Amino acid sequence: MKEKRVLYVSSEVIPYLPETEASSMSYFAPKMVNDRGGQIRIFMPRFGNINERRHQLHEVIRLSGMNMVINDLDMPLIIKVASIPKERMQVYFIDNDEYFKRKATLTDENGELFEDNDERAMFFAKGVIETVKKLNWAPDIIHVHGWMASLLPLYLRNYYGNDPLFEDSKIVTSVYNQSFEGTLDEEMYEKLQFDALDDEAIAPFKEPSYLNLMRSAVVYSDGIIKGSESLDADLESFIDSQEKPVLDYQSPEDFADAYEEFYLDKILNEKEEA
Repeated sequence: MKEKRVLYVSSEVIPYLPETEASSMSYFAPKMVNDRGGQIRIFMPRFGNINERRHQLHEVIRLSGMNMVINDLDMPLIIKVASIPKERMQVYFIDNDEYFKRKATLTDENGELFEDNDERAMFFAKGVIETVKKLNWAPDIIHVHGWMASLLPLYLRNYYGNDPLFEDSKIVTSVYNQSFEGTLDEEMYEKLQFDALDDEAIAPFKEPSYLNLMRSAVVYSDGIIKGSESLDADLESFIDSQEKPVLDYQSPEDFADAYEEFYLDKILNEKEEA
């Protein structure tokens, strides 16, 4: 992975949120690339239950201050950063008081999805891409983890499709068995229309279920990693029907070589150097 640039975009990363398959691989995969001579950037939402003082988050003024238009409204983008202890890895946090101040991640105290999770996902995807543009950091690979990050492939291939910074970037999506019941806001399709996205591209969001979010991410990715040993049967068969590189589930104990080979050989079409 020497000198390769990998952008990790995740709903969750340890140690900032509890350990799950997604949060664990969002830590271990970039650590692997970092340890093997690559360059990494990690982005996640700054959920309100992340302890800023304990994890020493601080705002990056030069990156903050942009507005993202979501549902035809201007929403200020705040960028914060923290370093993972002992690993020399920085994590960038996408923040906005309206979307991420509440002291929870995706659901309220009754376990109900927040009504604005669709807008939060839109804000997160656009915020990541705009921040990477401001950093002028062209990734070789963009690796997406978790459904809150699943709109990034759609936006990158449609809304930002002509941006030269991402011209050669390949997208990998890891699909996990971490879904949600029901759907996001029923007006999500109309909200995506404000961004003048292609009608065919956003058609699945007329029913914004977990399955349809992940199907969209799969369609606009260059390769898929099965992040859980078992996945929803419909999603699994959809992935297998796409005729693109797929890496089967790898345990956290022995994923490293398989991920590196997948990145280099299947995604970048470069044989790993001996």
